[in-house]
Amino acid sequence: MSQVRVHNFAVSLDGFGTGEGQSRETPFGHAGERLHEWFVGTQFFQSGDGLPGGTQGVDNAFAAQHEPGIGAEIMGANKFGPPGWQDDADWTGWWGPNPPFHTPVFVLTHRPRPSVEMEGGTTFHFVDATPADVLAQARAAAGDADVRLGGGATVIREFLKAGLVDYMHVAVVPIVLGRGVRLWDEQESLEQNFDIQSVSSPSGVTHLSFVRR
Repeated sequence: MSQVRVHNFAVSLDGFGTGEGQSRETPFGHAGERLHEWFVGTQFFQSGDGLPGGTQGVDNAFAAQHEPGIGAEIMGANKFGPPGWQDDADWTGWWGPNPPFHTPVFVLTHRPRPSVEMEGGTTFHFVDATPADVLAQARAAAGDADVRLGGGATVIREFLKAGLVDYMHVAVVPIVLGRGVRLWDEQESLEQNFDIQSVSSPSGVTHLSFVRR
């Protein structure tokens, strides 16, 4: 059976995966881009944008694991858009006409709408379902490939509580946000279900890998 994988999910030292005050102009609220500066600076990201250069080493090695073997993605409503995007029939996400997913993407929302086909092989499907039910849909779409769980923090928490995550990479960024949406809430004794490894990067980021036992 295909695996459920989380890649490059960044949290602050105090565990927040996004800041407070999300809007069209600030997808990560008051956190801005600080959670993802390490990722944007990698050779993997820069080459995807057609830019030369970028850092290599530990950060780049983790960043590059994001793409291989993925056949579908699941994301929460607040990753797809800011509060109230369901009222805008023209909203198709933050990423422009050619989103970076290039697979079917299942957006969890209590207000489903018709699927939207984008350039580059991305099709957004909007579903109101439990983690297990949406995972079944994503696995059917992914075929023999894995399913990436894209976030945000609330969705990852729900899948962890349901025991549906096989691999998770969390990048702990050396900033303190103080408010927002935390990843670790209600995850007491999570370490009992995973083998955990930690790798430090010269950028100051600590990469945590969780592999289900």
